Amino acid sequence: MDGNPVIQTEGLTKRFGKIVAVDNLSLTVPRGHVFGLLGPNGSGKTTTMGMLLGLTRPTAGSFRLFGSQSNHQDALRRVGAIVETPTFYPYLSGRQNLAYFQGILGRGSAKELDDLLERVSLADRGDDRFHTYSLGMKQRLGIAYALLGDPELLFLDEPANGMDPAGMAEIRDLIRSLGTEDRTVFLSSHLLHEVEQVCDSVVILSKGKLIAQGSVADLLQGRGQTRLRTTDNAQALTVLSALDWVEKATLEGETLVVTAPPERAAELSTVLGRADIYVTEMTSGAESLESYFLEITAAEEEGEAK
Repeated sequence: MDGNPVIQTEGLTKRFGKIVAVDNLSLTVPRGHVFGLLGPNGSGKTTTMGMLLGLTRPTAGSFRLFGSQSNHQDALRRVGAIVETPTFYPYLSGRQNLAYFQGILGRGSAKELDDLLERVSLADRGDDRFHTYSLGMKQRLGIAYALLGDPELLFLDEPANGMDPAGMAEIRDLIRSLGTEDRTVFLSSHLLHEVEQVCDSVVILSKGKLIAQGSVADLLQGRGQTRLRTTDNAQALTVLSALDWVEKATLEGETLVVTAPPERAAELSTVLGRADIYVTEMTSGAESLESYFLEITAAEEEGEAK
């Protein structure tokens, strides 16, 4: 992965009347990267993709694809995308649909279609009509469409939508492989467990605003959770809450949930022992991207409410 950014935005803003869909968004996406755009429904993910793809005009701010701000149409020739639900002709086969759009776009060759259908696991259904496809199969054909002409930058909006666990695993492996071929994947998804496994870095939006960004590892660094059961949970909660290196301690039923640096988890039992409180059960593990996402978006909404 080189250091040249494929996408740059500066103060990117989109308003629909009084509604601010995207609010002063500035981000940089490097080449050869799987980049996740996360946020609750209505957070501005699809609107952001729409602006970058030239489908909607920004109200304010600017963006560059491949370093170019003025030659956007030329840049789009190096881009493949599926945004929202892919739309194809229902009574054409998957192969015929791809061939049709290949002609419209002027991308690739006839042989490429066989390779694409194989790559998205539709080789045995490529000659079946689109209307017979399941939702997951339609999504796979959408990814094949986005890959026509071997684009350098790929926009994928909810690519695993409608897939069973096996299908999700296949798409996860495909996305990871795409991000290791000097290609950049810009991924929007609400399936945070999947995002955590495929993305190199993420941006989290809430009501159009950027509220967190960085690599998944960096966002979760130091955010370990330890679950405890003790001989006196109420007193243990008081003791642990007073420690300056404990970020948060809560009581969930009969279990204490403590957020603290993972390397200090063993100290919890030592501290409690000094207070004559004894640990009867302890499990530790790194916090997931999903729990981090829920926490940070809830905090943002709470801050706005105040």
